[in-house]
Amino acid sequence: MTPCHPPMHTTMMRRIGKIAAIAALSFAYTAPARAQSLPNRLSDDEFWRLIGDLSEAGGYFRSDNFVSNETTFQYVVPELQKSHASGGVYLGVGPDQNFTYIVALKPRMAIITDIRRQNMLEHLMYKAVIELSPTRADFVALLFSRPKPAGLSDTTGAPGLMQAFLAAPSDSVLYRRNLATIKDQLVMRHRFALTADDLSSITYVYDAFFNAGPDLTYSFASGRQGRAGYFGRRMPSYAELMTESDALGMHRSYLATEDNYRALRDLEVSNLILPIVGDFAGDKALKAVGTYLKQHGATVTAFYTSNVEQYLFQQADDWKRFFANVATLPLDAKSVFIRAVFNYMGFRDPSSGTPGPRSTTMLSPILDVLKAVDDGKIQTYYDVIQLSTAPAPPPEQR
Repeated sequence: MTPCHPPMHTTMMRRIGKIAAIAALSFAYTAPARAQSLPNRLSDDEFWRLIGDLSEAGGYFRSDNFVSNETTFQYVVPELQKSHASGGVYLGVGPDQNFTYIVALKPRMAIITDIRRQNMLEHLMYKAVIELSPTRADFVALLFSRPKPAGLSDTTGAPGLMQAFLAAPSDSVLYRRNLATIKDQLVMRHRFALTADDLSSITYVYDAFFNAGPDLTYSFASGRQGRAGYFGRRMPSYAELMTESDALGMHRSYLATEDNYRALRDLEVSNLILPIVGDFAGDKALKAVGTYLKQHGATVTAFYTSNVEQYLFQQADDWKRFFANVATLPLDAKSVFIRAVFNYMGFRDPSSGTPGPRSTTMLSPILDVLKAVDDGKIQTYYDVIQLSTAPAPPPEQR
């Protein structure tokens, strides 16, 4: 996901383990007592200024990434909830799959870093839609510009919610009114200094949600030059992603319950989910995030990286730069990477050898990875996977 950089000096690599060890010793004990220094709410000016202060120049990725293409992202939620108390700070990348991890971990603040400015703008679109929508049904209606079906209630599950909206017709009149309302929420109410290009990008993203509806997939082509026809594989739709479950069949997405949605909405209304523009291997964004969090006595609970590391290992020394950046974050022994590994060989039918899920979500303690890097035990992406653990496969694949 990141442009290539010149090789990293060996001395910087040596520092990774030392920094990680210091982080483990200092923040493991001080962060809980000092966590109250994180703001309970950011003003609109503070929110927008912080996005600018933490961001760096945007870059390119080959896909719009309107929605995720990861089907087992909920599998790790039970383990995350068991091993991590609420509080702390969540870091992530990409679109709204972050919301499911956020409602599971209940952080004090979340920061979503992506190399594409369009991802930051998509999150601002989500922010406006969530703020304007008191309930899950209101949210889905506004997100896709479809009339709210009758018969939905606070107890309607995610499958019922998605099925109802899949059957609802799109409405172009609603679309035009909703798009104007979303932009007004961001520009007139919040006073965010969005440029004409920014507003055009928000229109582009919202068009995709309107045109595809809940069937929107990662591979959806909106007609932008060079995008159509790039992907040929079947990807999960937004509706399917929202109705995924953990390995035991429990629905855990941010739309699974009204309580989940309200927890997410509370953070958005308080300006505590910050989307920033940044290169994981860049010179500014992650380091700036680390500086800000240390100034506020906060600790990173989890860092969702999707499969960005896979790309970093394909780009010279970018993986080394990334781990050096991670080492500047305030970490403790429980800080964990959440990563997506595609075509993982661990989940497969034992009798037929049939591959399991297209992607497998795995966990890995961050300090363990940084120590392995410092010890020279990480040289390839496969080495990173070997330090990761997957949850139990679904019953049919055990």
